Amino acid sequence: MINPSRPPGQHALVFITITVLLDVIGFGLILPVLPTLLMSLTGAGVSQAAMYGGWLTFTYAVMQFLCAPVLGNLSDRFGRRPVIVYAVAALGVDYLIMGLAPTLAWLFVGRTISGMAGASFTPAYAYVADVSPPERRAQNFGLIGAAFGVGFILGPALGGLLGGLGPRAPFFAAAALGLLNFAYGVAVLPETLGADRRRAFDWKRANPLGTLAQMRRHPVVLGLLGSLFLWMLAQQVMPTTWSFYTTYRFGWSARTIGASLAIVGLIMAVSQATLLRLIVPRLGERRAALIGIAIAGVGYVGYATATASWMMFAWLVTWFFGATVMPTTNGLMSHRIAADAQGELQGAVASLYSLSSILGPPLMSQLFGRFSAPTAALPLPGAAFFAAALLTATCFLLYGSVTRQRPARVHPPPTTPEPVAP
Repeated sequence: MINPSRPPGQHALVFITITVLLDVIGFGLILPVLPTLLMSLTGAGVSQAAMYGGWLTFTYAVMQFLCAPVLGNLSDRFGRRPVIVYAVAALGVDYLIMGLAPTLAWLFVGRTISGMAGASFTPAYAYVADVSPPERRAQNFGLIGAAFGVGFILGPALGGLLGGLGPRAPFFAAAALGLLNFAYGVAVLPETLGADRRRAFDWKRANPLGTLAQMRRHPVVLGLLGSLFLWMLAQQVMPTTWSFYTTYRFGWSARTIGASLAIVGLIMAVSQATLLRLIVPRLGERRAALIGIAIAGVGYVGYATATASWMMFAWLVTWFFGATVMPTTNGLMSHRIAADAQGELQGAVASLYSLSSILGPPLMSQLFGRFSAPTAALPLPGAAFFAAALLTATCFLLYGSVTRQRPARVHPPPTTPEPVAP
């Protein structure tokens, strides 16, 4: 056992990076096998299973939304180490519970625990801030951002490969990784927050909606946040219904589903590393974002109307442009916000993403489930993708309206790409 108060070394940063990576992998790992697992547990068809899947994702998102600020505040009170280590342990135990789940109710218990434990990214970011000197802070945060991007690629890919061994295999693999990471954290992770810098826990400060209220002072930013919310709500169609839709329409296996979602993550990563550098200097953030929104909207219509598997893969190329929307919009909003309020802005964006993750899965899964059911009055399996296209079109109109006049710049805009969930 190490001395928890010893100075953190390189192993500590590696542990934090792995923790964030496993959190993201765990979200994508189960997507390829979820239709098969739900159908085997409930005896329902793919349409009804999709509705259960939507509520499982809803449960995960609600718990993460509520617990992220709570875990952050607990780490300010009791230190980073115990909160992070116990969250990692809970995540490993949770995947074991889900892998052994005999009923649907146990899956909901598992997703509740995983949502709570998955909120460990909040104290993890605080830990990185504690251990990073000012001149290396951006670099170390970039390492965490890279872990997000890699996780969004590896999670579905690994889930699809392991799914060939059975729908429960990815859960056992995630449990083993989580518990090994817990043991590694116990061995290498020291405390970074001294007792003299800790503060009492305050429920008022553990409020996930507080930062959104502050944005009312910036009307243009508020309009852009509204557009961004519509954009993120539309994006929820991918993790929520993609597995079920492709199983229903084309009979895809877990391996094919995992590969397709990994391709989405790869396309987005390549786009943010290359396309942003080419189009933003030439077109500006506003036009680059509007082009990305428009092309992504066309892609949603393409998924909804595809009649063959190759078409689904072909339409994935639209994410090469859609991946530019988040970073360009962040840059555009930052022009209207003072330097000392940039963190508050990012908190508002994170809160909106959490809200979209709460509202989107039930909406999209219900649309797919009801319009693909054998009893549907109007059979339309692509209804969720059509809804995503409609949300994207509304986003485009609102975005164009609120940004019609060029905003006055407060300070130079950040244009660094950032990972976005598929």
